[in-house]
Amino acid sequence: MKSKSVILLPKLQKILEELGENVKLARLRRKMSAEQVAERAGISRSTLWMVEKGTPTVAMGTYLQVLFILGLEKDLLNVAKDDLLGRKLQDAELLIKERAPKKDKN
Repeated sequence: MKSKSVILLPKLQKILEELGENVKLARLRRKMSAEQVAERAGISRSTLWMVEKGTPTVAMGTYLQVLFILGLEKDLLNVAKDDLLGRKLQDAELLIKERAPKKDKN
């Protein structure tokens, strides 16, 4: 089965590549081989290589499984944790519009 091609903006691709590099550095700091991490994560070494390169077609669950093996899975909970823009929009009541009252069917 051929995987879908994902086209990212260069800025987003750079972010994904940085994530992959961070995963690789975390693995190396723990003195774990690619074989060890791949085996424990239940993925192939080539899939781990794609994670460490920041390939956009790798499933989010695979990234999470690798982070779990490295003991970093809870880091994912920090994504959008402090959503400043969202909070400002919420405070300005721009995010949620009130619905019109329902019409009476009589």
